[in-house]
Amino acid sequence: MRRFRSCEASYSTRGTSSRETTTATMPFTFEPTDIPAVISIRPQLFGDARGFFLETYRRSAFEEAGITGQFVQDNHSRSVRGVIRGLHYQTAPAAQPKLVRVIRGSIWDVAVDVRGGSPTFGHWVSMELSEDNRAMLYVPGGFAHGFAVLSDIAEVEYKVTHEYSPDHERGIIWNDPSLGIDWPISDPIISDKDRVLPKLQSGGRQERS
Repeated sequence: MRRFRSCEASYSTRGTSSRETTTATMPFTFEPTDIPAVISIRPQLFGDARGFFLETYRRSAFEEAGITGQFVQDNHSRSVRGVIRGLHYQTAPAAQPKLVRVIRGSIWDVAVDVRGGSPTFGHWVSMELSEDNRAMLYVPGGFAHGFAVLSDIAEVEYKVTHEYSPDHERGIIWNDPSLGIDWPISDPIISDKDRVLPKLQSGGRQERS
């Protein structure tokens, strides 16, 4: 399957003056990836000698950008270097659009389109998320999600719009050759559960668009 280029997620973290702080109105920059439903999000950072402040979510700003789902569960994972988690998703009616961010370390984040009938079915996008770039990735329903850990330790937080539902839980094997994902890790640490996930075409029950 065709891959799309990675999204660059970098910006200045220099301190913001009080004048700039008071005139700023939009706390986030939203940028569609090469699969437009997947959105790169960069929060505005306010820094000074004390440290920094930023918003990680504001409902009105996200709704203005077309992200309207209500987040109902927050998850937090901690992983060591070389781990790959995924590729995971839930099917409708328990699909889990998610907002992913890293609070420690760095990861290479991947979203795979598994929407039946989608022109980009089986295509994927990726971007690096880290504690330094503070970028976030919005992964809508109908996408499988996974990540590889690039740092010694990575802690990932993500919001989802539906609670965990074992009956709707699905997955795709991380190294499915039909996807051709260019993982930056050659010999990853994989859970026993993720090792036996099916390939996309054999796993069935792909998410309907």
